[in-house]
Amino acid sequence: MRYAHVIDTLRRVETPEGCEITLRIAGPVTRARAWLLDFFIRFALWMVLAMLAGFAGKFGQGLFMIAAFLLEWLYPIVFEVTMHGQTPGKRACHLAVLHDDGRPVDWGASFVRNTLRFVDFFPVFYAAGFVTSLLNQDGKRLGDLAAGTVVVHLENGKTGSGAEPEIVVAGAEPPPVPLSLEERQALIEYRNRAAELTEERSLELAELLAPLTGAAPAQETRLKLLKMANFLLGERQ
Repeated sequence: MRYAHVIDTLRRVETPEGCEITLRIAGPVTRARAWLLDFFIRFALWMVLAMLAGFAGKFGQGLFMIAAFLLEWLYPIVFEVTMHGQTPGKRACHLAVLHDDGRPVDWGASFVRNTLRFVDFFPVFYAAGFVTSLLNQDGKRLGDLAAGTVVVHLENGKTGSGAEPEIVVAGAEPPPVPLSLEERQALIEYRNRAAELTEERSLELAELLAPLTGAAPAQETRLKLLKMANFLLGERQ
Protein backbone atom coordinates (compact mmCIF):
# COMPACT_ATOMS: atom_id res chain seq x y z
CA MET A 1 0.00 0.00 0.00
CA ARG A 2 1.13 3.53 -0.76
CA TYR A 3 0.74 4.72 2.86
CA ALA A 4 2.05 1.64 4.69
CA HIS A 5 5.55 2.98 5.33
CA VAL A 6 4.14 6.29 6.58
CA ILE A 7 1.84 4.66 9.12
CA ASP A 8 3.76 1.82 10.73
CA THR A 9 7.36 2.90 9.89
CA LEU A 10 8.32 -0.75 9.56
CA ARG A 11 11.78 -1.27 8.07
CA ARG A 12 13.30 -4.57 7.00
CA VAL A 13 17.09 -4.62 7.03
CA GLU A 14 19.69 -7.30 6.43
CA THR A 15 22.36 -7.66 9.09
CA PRO A 16 26.06 -8.20 8.22
CA GLU A 17 25.49 -11.88 9.10
CA GLY A 18 22.86 -12.17 6.34
CA CYS A 19 19.81 -12.29 8.65
CA GLU A 20 16.77 -10.14 7.96
CA ILE A 21 15.27 -8.24 10.89
CA THR A 22 12.47 -5.73 11.16
CA LEU A 23 12.74 -2.35 12.85
CA ARG A 24 9.94 0.02 13.81
CA ILE A 25 11.21 3.58 13.52
CA ALA A 26 10.29 5.88 16.41
CA GLY A 27 8.55 9.15 15.60
CA PRO A 28 9.26 12.64 16.97
CA VAL A 29 6.58 12.57 19.69
CA THR A 30 7.91 9.46 21.43
CA ARG A 31 11.49 10.63 21.01
CA ALA A 32 10.63 14.01 22.53
CA ARG A 33 9.07 12.25 25.51
CA ALA A 34 12.24 10.23 26.07
CA TRP A 35 14.37 13.38 25.75
CA LEU A 36 12.29 15.17 28.38
CA LEU A 37 12.69 12.28 30.82
CA ASP A 38 16.46 12.34 30.32
CA PHE A 39 16.47 16.13 30.72
CA PHE A 40 14.69 15.92 34.07
CA ILE A 41 17.17 13.28 35.25
CA ARG A 42 20.11 15.45 34.24
CA PHE A 43 18.49 18.51 35.80
CA ALA A 44 18.12 16.68 39.11
CA LEU A 45 21.80 15.71 38.96
CA TRP A 46 22.74 19.32 38.17
CA MET A 47 20.88 20.44 41.31
CA VAL A 48 22.73 17.90 43.45
CA LEU A 49 26.07 18.98 41.98
CA ALA A 50 25.24 22.65 42.56
CA MET A 51 24.39 21.99 46.20
CA LEU A 52 27.64 20.10 46.74
CA ALA A 53 29.66 22.76 44.92
CA GLY A 54 28.17 25.44 47.16
CA PHE A 55 30.10 24.08 50.11
CA ALA A 56 33.45 24.50 48.35
CA GLY A 57 33.32 28.16 47.35
CA LYS A 58 34.93 29.29 44.12
CA PHE A 59 36.80 26.00 43.78
CA GLY A 60 33.47 24.21 43.95
CA GLN A 61 32.07 26.45 41.22
CA GLY A 62 34.90 25.42 38.92
CA LEU A 63 34.32 21.75 39.66
CA PHE A 64 30.60 22.23 39.06
CA MET A 65 31.21 23.71 35.60
CA ILE A 66 33.44 20.77 34.65
CA ALA A 67 31.02 18.21 36.07
CA ALA A 68 28.02 19.85 34.35
CA PHE A 69 29.86 19.83 31.00
CA LEU A 70 30.73 16.13 31.35
CA LEU A 71 27.19 15.30 32.46
CA GLU A 72 25.61 17.09 29.48
CA TRP A 73 27.85 15.52 26.83
CA LEU A 74 28.80 12.12 28.26
CA TYR A 75 25.42 11.15 29.76
CA PRO A 76 23.79 10.05 26.47
CA ILE A 77 26.97 8.56 24.99
CA VAL A 78 27.86 6.38 27.98
CA PHE A 79 24.31 5.14 28.47
CA GLU A 80 23.71 4.41 24.77
CA VAL A 81 26.88 2.36 24.42
CA THR A 82 26.79 0.53 27.76
CA MET A 83 23.00 0.04 28.00
CA HIS A 84 22.29 -1.38 24.52
CA GLY A 85 21.38 1.94 22.91
CA GLN A 86 19.18 3.16 25.74
CA THR A 87 19.40 6.14 28.03
CA PRO A 88 17.08 5.98 31.07
CA GLY A 89 14.54 8.09 29.16
CA LYS A 90 14.67 5.83 26.11
CA ARG A 91 14.38 2.74 28.30
CA ALA A 92 11.25 4.16 29.95
CA CYS A 93 9.75 4.80 26.50
CA HIS A 94 10.90 1.44 25.09
CA LEU A 95 13.24 3.01 22.53
CA ALA A 96 16.79 2.23 21.49
CA VAL A 97 19.47 3.63 19.18
CA LEU A 98 20.85 1.24 16.56
CA HIS A 99 23.01 1.41 13.47
CA ASP A 100 21.06 1.53 10.20
CA ASP A 101 21.72 -2.17 9.69
CA GLY A 102 20.42 -3.11 13.14
CA ARG A 103 23.79 -3.46 14.87
CA PRO A 104 24.16 -2.09 18.41
CA VAL A 105 25.41 1.49 18.45
CA ASP A 106 29.13 1.88 19.18
CA TRP A 107 31.23 4.65 20.71
CA GLY A 108 32.00 6.37 17.41
CA ALA A 109 28.40 6.54 16.18
CA SER A 110 27.05 7.60 19.56
CA PHE A 111 29.70 10.32 19.82
CA VAL A 112 28.82 11.72 16.38
CA ARG A 113 25.02 11.71 16.85
CA ASN A 114 25.21 13.33 20.28
CA THR A 115 27.94 15.85 19.45
CA LEU A 116 25.77 17.17 16.60
CA ARG A 117 22.87 17.83 18.95
CA PHE A 118 23.87 21.47 19.06
CA VAL A 119 23.26 21.67 15.28
CA ASP A 120 19.87 19.99 15.64
CA PHE A 121 19.00 22.53 18.33
CA PHE A 122 19.22 25.51 15.94
CA PRO A 123 17.59 27.97 15.75
CA VAL A 124 15.66 27.13 18.94
CA PHE A 125 14.62 24.00 20.82
CA TYR A 126 15.68 21.34 18.28
CA ALA A 127 13.80 23.00 15.42
CA ALA A 128 16.38 21.91 12.82
CA GLY A 129 16.35 18.33 14.08
CA PHE A 130 12.55 18.20 14.12
CA VAL A 131 12.20 19.52 10.57
CA THR A 132 14.89 17.14 9.33
CA SER A 133 13.13 14.17 10.96
CA LEU A 134 9.98 15.02 9.00
CA LEU A 135 11.85 15.11 5.69
CA ASN A 136 13.10 11.51 5.73
CA GLN A 137 11.12 8.32 6.18
CA ASP A 138 13.37 7.04 9.00
CA GLY A 139 12.68 10.04 11.22
CA LYS A 140 16.36 10.92 11.47
CA ARG A 141 17.64 14.16 12.86
CA LEU A 142 20.93 15.57 11.52
CA GLY A 143 22.98 13.70 14.12
CA ASP A 144 21.44 10.38 13.06
CA LEU A 145 22.06 11.10 9.38
CA ALA A 146 25.74 11.81 10.08
CA ALA A 147 26.20 8.81 12.38
CA GLY A 148 24.18 6.30 10.35
CA THR A 149 21.85 5.53 13.26
CA VAL A 150 18.11 5.16 13.83
CA VAL A 151 15.91 5.25 16.92
CA VAL A 152 13.49 2.32 17.04
CA HIS A 153 10.68 0.99 19.16
CA LEU A 154 11.40 -2.13 21.21
CA GLU A 155 8.78 -4.82 21.64
CA ASN A 156 9.22 -7.13 24.63
CA GLY A 157 12.79 -5.93 24.91
CA LYS A 158 13.68 -6.82 21.31
CA THR A 159 13.59 -5.16 17.92
CA GLY A 160 11.20 -6.45 15.33
CA SER A 161 7.49 -6.83 14.83
CA GLY A 162 5.78 -9.38 16.96
CA ALA A 163 2.32 -10.73 16.29
CA GLU A 164 -0.35 -8.49 17.76
CA PRO A 165 -3.91 -9.55 18.60
CA GLU A 166 -6.52 -8.39 16.12
CA ILE A 167 -8.11 -5.07 17.02
CA VAL A 168 -11.87 -4.97 16.49
CA VAL A 169 -13.76 -1.74 17.14
CA ALA A 170 -17.54 -1.74 16.92
CA GLY A 171 -19.48 1.27 15.72
CA ALA A 172 -18.78 4.07 13.29
CA GLU A 173 -18.88 7.84 13.23
CA PRO A 174 -18.41 10.30 10.35
CA PRO A 175 -15.34 12.55 10.22
CA PRO A 176 -16.10 16.04 11.55
CA VAL A 177 -14.71 17.69 8.39
CA PRO A 178 -14.59 16.68 4.71
CA LEU A 179 -11.51 14.58 3.91
CA SER A 180 -9.52 14.39 0.71
CA LEU A 181 -9.06 11.07 -1.07
CA GLU A 182 -5.52 10.71 0.30
CA GLU A 183 -6.68 11.48 3.84
CA ARG A 184 -9.45 8.87 3.60
CA GLN A 185 -7.00 6.29 2.28
CA ALA A 186 -4.54 7.05 5.09
CA LEU A 187 -7.28 6.73 7.73
CA ILE A 188 -8.40 3.36 6.34
CA GLU A 189 -4.78 2.19 6.22
CA TYR A 190 -4.42 3.19 9.87
CA ARG A 191 -7.40 0.98 10.75
CA ASN A 192 -6.13 -1.96 8.69
CA ARG A 193 -2.71 -1.85 10.35
CA ALA A 194 -3.86 -1.03 13.88
CA ALA A 195 -3.13 -4.57 15.06
CA GLU A 196 0.44 -4.43 13.72
CA LEU A 197 1.39 -1.08 15.26
CA THR A 198 3.16 -0.80 18.58
CA GLU A 199 1.12 0.80 21.34
CA GLU A 200 3.45 3.81 21.35
CA ARG A 201 3.30 4.32 17.57
CA SER A 202 -0.48 3.93 17.45
CA LEU A 203 -1.01 6.55 20.16
CA GLU A 204 1.60 8.82 18.58
CA LEU A 205 -0.24 8.80 15.26
CA ALA A 206 -3.52 9.42 17.05
CA GLU A 207 -2.05 12.51 18.75
CA LEU A 208 -0.96 13.88 15.37
CA LEU A 209 -4.56 13.70 14.14
CA ALA A 210 -5.98 15.82 16.96
CA PRO A 211 -7.73 18.20 14.49
CA LEU A 212 -10.07 15.33 13.62
CA THR A 213 -10.79 14.25 17.18
CA GLY A 214 -10.42 17.35 19.35
CA ALA A 215 -8.50 17.60 22.61
CA ALA A 216 -9.34 14.07 23.75
CA PRO A 217 -7.03 11.62 25.58
CA ALA A 218 -4.83 9.55 23.28
CA GLN A 219 -6.72 6.29 23.89
CA GLU A 220 -10.06 7.96 23.15
CA THR A 221 -8.56 9.64 20.08
CA ARG A 222 -7.43 6.30 18.67
CA LEU A 223 -10.90 4.83 19.20
CA LYS A 224 -12.48 7.78 17.36
CA LEU A 225 -10.10 7.35 14.42
CA LEU A 226 -10.93 3.66 14.13
CA LYS A 227 -14.64 4.42 14.17
CA MET A 228 -14.16 7.06 11.45
CA ALA A 229 -12.36 4.48 9.34
CA ASN A 230 -15.26 2.08 9.91
CA PHE A 231 -17.61 4.81 8.64
CA LEU A 232 -15.49 5.29 5.51
CA LEU A 233 -15.65 1.54 4.89
CA GLY A 234 -19.44 1.69 4.88
CA GLU A 235 -20.28 0.53 8.40
CA ARG A 236 -23.33 2.01 10.12
CA GLN A 237 -23.32 4.12 13.27
